[in-house]
Amino acid sequence: MATTNKEPEIITDKNQMRKWSRAIRSQGMTIGLVPTMGYLHEGHLSLINESHKRANVTVVSIYVNPGQFSPSEDLSTYPSDFHGDLLKLMALPGGVDVVFHPRDLYDYKTTTTSSNVNKDIIDEKGGRVVSCVEERGAGHETWVRVEKFEKGLCGKSRPVFFRGVATVVAKLFNIVDPDFAFFGKKDYQQLRIVQRMTRDLDFAVEVIGSEIKRDSDGLALSSRNVHLSPEEREKALSINRSLFRAKSTIEKGQVNCKELRDSVIQAISEAGGKIDYAEIVDQESLEAVEEIKSPVVFCIAAWFGKVRLIDNMEINV
Repeated sequence: MATTNKEPEIITDKNQMRKWSRAIRSQGMTIGLVPTMGYLHEGHLSLINESHKRANVTVVSIYVNPGQFSPSEDLSTYPSDFHGDLLKLMALPGGVDVVFHPRDLYDYKTTTTSSNVNKDIIDEKGGRVVSCVEERGAGHETWVRVEKFEKGLCGKSRPVFFRGVATVVAKLFNIVDPDFAFFGKKDYQQLRIVQRMTRDLDFAVEVIGSEIKRDSDGLALSSRNVHLSPEEREKALSINRSLFRAKSTIEKGQVNCKELRDSVIQAISEAGGKIDYAEIVDQESLEAVEEIKSPVVFCIAAWFGKVRLIDNMEINV
C-alpha cells in the first residue's frame, strides 16, 4: 500500500509503461488510471482518492492532448506546472505509484508535412476543421468517434474536441491497461462519451464518474480558472448560482425547459457572461428535452473574458 510522501515513478515511454502494467497484472493486482492534462487541483486529487478505494495501484497520466485542440484554440496557453503537480501528488495521503508523462503520443516521425495532411473534417458551416496534430503533420491518421454523443453541447463549438478526447483515452487504455478509469462529472459530455466508447469497443475498463469539486465560493474547479481576473471570477459565480436556483425551481414543480433555460441565460448574461450553450439533456442519452420527466443534467458553457467555463447540475426527478 502506498504511503504519504512516496515519490512516484515517472514513466515517459509508452513501451516502458506497458511493461510496468504487465508486471503489476502478473502479481494479480488491479490498476486505477486518472487521466489528466496536468496543472492539478483538488478535483483531480479527489479522483486519485477514488482510485485508492478501488485499485491496488494508481497511475496518473499528465499529458496535454493536442488532438482535442484546433489550431485556433488555447493549446499553447494551457497552464502547466509539472514540478508543482509532482509535489501535490507526493503530499496526497496514499500518493500515486506512477506518473505517466509522455512527450508526444501522436508523433510517428513520418515525412508527412502540414501541406499534405488529411483535412477532410468539415464543420457545420462548411469550413475546414483540423486538430493541432493534423496541422503540424505528425503522421497520425486514426481517430475514434462517438458520433451521436459528440455532436451537441461542447461539440457544437469545438468540432474536433471529443474526437481528440476519445482517441487519446483509447490510447491511454491500450498503453496503461487499467481496470478502472476515473473522470470528473464537470466534463459531463466527456464522461458519457468515454463510457460509451468503452462499452462499444469492449475495453475491459470500468469508467467511474466522480462528483464535481467546487471552491469554497461554489465555482467548479478547473485548470483554466487561473486565467480569470478577480472581477471575472466573481461574475463567473453566476453559473453555479443560477444552476442551483434552477434545480430548486425544478424540485418545486417547474418542468418547462425553455423557461428554465431562459432564466439561467438571463442571470449569466446580466453578470457579464457570454453564453455558449445552456441545455437540459437526458443524463444517459444527452438528448435535449422540452419537459423534465426523468433524470436530466443542466449543462452550461459560458465565456467570462477570454476564459470558457463549463458547469452542470444533475437533477434526479
